[in-house]
Amino acid sequence: MDAFVLLFFAGLTAGAMNALAGGGSFVSLPALIAAGVPSVQANASSTVALYPGGIASAWAYRDGLGPVGAASLRSLLVVTLAGGVIGALLLLWTPSKTFDFVLPWLLLLAFLALSLGNRLGEWLRRRWHVPAWAMLAIQFGLGVYGGYFGGAVGIMMMAAWGLLDGRDLKSLNAPRTLMVSAANTMAVLIFVAARAVHWPETIIMLIAAAIGGYGGALIGRRLPARFVRAGTLLLTACITVAFFMRAYVSG
Repeated sequence: MDAFVLLFFAGLTAGAMNALAGGGSFVSLPALIAAGVPSVQANASSTVALYPGGIASAWAYRDGLGPVGAASLRSLLVVTLAGGVIGALLLLWTPSKTFDFVLPWLLLLAFLALSLGNRLGEWLRRRWHVPAWAMLAIQFGLGVYGGYFGGAVGIMMMAAWGLLDGRDLKSLNAPRTLMVSAANTMAVLIFVAARAVHWPETIIMLIAAAIGGYGGALIGRRLPARFVRAGTLLLTACITVAFFMRAYVSG
């Protein structure tokens, strides 16, 4: 019973976080691992659990959808879907021990990208224009990353788009939630077909994340962009350190 309570509140928090700035898997993945789910299956289960919350957030943000930089929304969607398929298959082919070793480095990459993204973006935008094909290539890589890991893919998208689009992070929430949901759609279908999902834990978290996702999107419309960025950076840093401790100290 205690495990299910933990999973419910983790799902509620993760859904709200995904709506605000991404990074919900920083909460859902550790909670599933703490509940006894192996890491690869926990990542697959986390993706499935957070999927309805992402869809709810995308619906709440639908009025803000539009192109990112020089790339149209439709082209971004197509490459994200393709990348999600490849990433999900790669995860299923990865042994749990290997994933445990790689996971902290993926989190560190996400933290560095978010923390440095704005400065690098300003420097790049002053010097050259990024063509649409480059944006699509980057987005394909993010789709693979999202299908494989899921954790912090929204943060990675925001950081990458910050290099290519002059808008602030908050204004990119609408396309971010849609693209994360696109990558996750393919991953969810593949994970379910491969029977990689632990359903009792996933269903509890799924219900909570759907509630948190819609509520977080409504709150996110009113929060200052600086507050969202600072909170996301702090959380990413703390969870990254915790996963390094788990992989290289506690283990």
